[in-house]
Amino acid sequence: MPTSSPATILGVALPSPLRRLFDYRAIAPPPGGWRPGLRVRAPFGRREVVGIVIECRAHSEVPASRLKPVAAWLDDTPLPADWLWLCHFTARYYQHGLGDTLSHALPGLLRQGRPLEARTRETWRLTPDGQSLPAEALARAPRQAELLAMLRQHPRGVTTPAITAQGYARAQLQALTDKGLIHAEEQPLIEAPPPAPERLLAEPALTLNGEQAQVLGRLHDGLERFTPALLHGVTGSGKTEVYLQLIEAVVAKGRQALVLVPEIGLTPQTLARFRKRFRVPVVALHSGLADGERLDAWLAALQGRAPIVIGTRSAIFTPLARPGVIIVDEEHDGSLKQQEGLRYHARDLAVARAHHHGIPVLLGSATPSLESLAKAHSGHYQHLRLTRRASRHAPARLELIDTRGRPRRGGLIPPVIEAIRQTLAAGHQVLVFINRRGFAPTLACETCGWLAECRHCDARLTLHRQPHLLACHHCDHQQPLPEACPQCGSADLRPLGTGTERSEESLAGLFPEVPIYRIDRDSTRRKEAFESLLSEVRRGDAAILVGTQMLAKGHHLPHVTLVVVVNADAGLYASDFRAMEQSAQLLEQVAGRAGRAEHPGRVLVQTQHSDDPQLTLLASRGYDALAERLLAERRAAALPPYRFLALLRLEAPREEAVQALAEQAAEALRAWLADQASEVHCLGPVPAPMERRQGRYHMQLMLSAERRSRLHEAGAWLIGWLEQCREARRVRWSLDIDPQTLS
Repeated sequence: MPTSSPATILGVALPSPLRRLFDYRAIAPPPGGWRPGLRVRAPFGRREVVGIVIECRAHSEVPASRLKPVAAWLDDTPLPADWLWLCHFTARYYQHGLGDTLSHALPGLLRQGRPLEARTRETWRLTPDGQSLPAEALARAPRQAELLAMLRQHPRGVTTPAITAQGYARAQLQALTDKGLIHAEEQPLIEAPPPAPERLLAEPALTLNGEQAQVLGRLHDGLERFTPALLHGVTGSGKTEVYLQLIEAVVAKGRQALVLVPEIGLTPQTLARFRKRFRVPVVALHSGLADGERLDAWLAALQGRAPIVIGTRSAIFTPLARPGVIIVDEEHDGSLKQQEGLRYHARDLAVARAHHHGIPVLLGSATPSLESLAKAHSGHYQHLRLTRRASRHAPARLELIDTRGRPRRGGLIPPVIEAIRQTLAAGHQVLVFINRRGFAPTLACETCGWLAECRHCDARLTLHRQPHLLACHHCDHQQPLPEACPQCGSADLRPLGTGTERSEESLAGLFPEVPIYRIDRDSTRRKEAFESLLSEVRRGDAAILVGTQMLAKGHHLPHVTLVVVVNADAGLYASDFRAMEQSAQLLEQVAGRAGRAEHPGRVLVQTQHSDDPQLTLLASRGYDALAERLLAERRAAALPPYRFLALLRLEAPREEAVQALAEQAAEALRAWLADQASEVHCLGPVPAPMERRQGRYHMQLMLSAERRSRLHEAGAWLIGWLEQCREARRVRWSLDIDPQTLS
């Protein structure tokens, strides 16, 4: 029987995989009373956790005798309603628990129960008496007079560290305080309201070309309403300048801009350019920040003190006091999709959030996703084009180099090595792109054919030289190099294939006088190592860059005139239906690093399939032509973006357990779909592309539908069935809505 009491019942969302609220008795309320959005500390099992109040009601289905009171309330004021809406929408759309979604969206310190307060710093200002004091009044205390004069030049105040750095002592501050001439205030670390519009810019905006000006004009027309737009511009066409001038218009109206970039590596260069342009605070939000820095930036955005927020995918959950525009740079990039836990797509949430706020959202890319292109073609998005580079040179076309039957050194064939030599002789830089870190993809026995394989995954171990070991790039398992083949005892063990380390070593032997910079996840582990390497490269001396896709995304390398793709085939023929789209995007993005300044660029693509019709189309007519062909194929095959997918992933240490549950779930789902006469198709179950990973067996079940609503109904039913199934408690499972990869 439901209990009824005049005391308020709080429905609290807790950080738990369970997809429901937990009822608690209210205690004495905070000053504003109990409201949704307040954080509370609540008993949960044997511990206390931080949750968020979602409902306040007088009834509960739980007997009164079993209801526990919350331990404490943590905030006087609730979290903003639009932020709560975004979390509710995310949990509902991605079929995820609300409590876990809210926990993901909060900064770590707020999840731990820290107050909703920003860190402060001591700032000194003149009092009215100090402002009116004649200059000669402190003639007998010259250092105090100098300090007072310095403060008079900074009416917004000077921090204590800045004062002591000028050689002043705490005693002088205290003396002026005792005289009533100055006083100290505690201010947030990020504290700078927007200046008058005429003082918004720290440096003037660049002059736009005709295409840029036309695009910006169309964006200005939609500033006061929800206007989704795809900015489809070739690499180097000046998309960032369009972003900057659009943000200028938004901030001048007293509103805020949220800019999403796909990876942390792009954040420093984007921040630097934005901070150089604007006088207002530009804050960053990404996983590389310390907890205190992240909370400061989050609160500055929430309270409107930060007009411009730049971050990676999780920054989509940043609350904004006065939202004005959301910009998603490199909108096609797979890094915008979270692949574990809450599997949201930041680009799609950006569109939903902009619609909720009634503001424009701008998606930018040189190689748009097929989903965004389809919406642009159908008129759901404005399709804005930038077809010319800011420099006078056209984008470099791909030159396919057939490697069949040709000798290689470090993965490079002789004509490519000669092209590198000529480029360096001209004083330019070369980017050698190989999307595989380590020395070689695996180690092999020349005698019996044994291959070094991971004992936990269906994958081969990668040979590394720095340090000397074998490592799995899927589960991070590492082991020392064997002295002999464990299968036949032969000492003739040889590396197979080429990674970034091997290319670096080979190029160092070929060009000993030229600096070589290897840029991959291994060489940039130290904080700021990536930016340090890029700074060296941007000096402009002749050099060779050897890198993975870290270098392919959005970096401006003005002195690179030759790009070499060592192996274009690695991702083209994977089992995933998105393989060609993603490989073509990566090739075009890395090709865009060439010839961005005064010298034209050249792109050499090594391949064993130079006659592949899709690859030749990409090389001859570019990404746009290939995208049109891929869209036609997707429509014919009933694949996204013309059909909606959800992927049930199951994994367990025992193969029999995961297979039995997958088959049982498929049978139950098909029976329900038949009973509902649903249009949803159930495909599988099948083993995942890598069936054994991290010591666990993985299987998949695919749901496919023409209508999103029907897919969500089927997904919700399947989740409910799994939550009631006893066998599912021994298997880890998750439902991925709109999966971007089948691996």
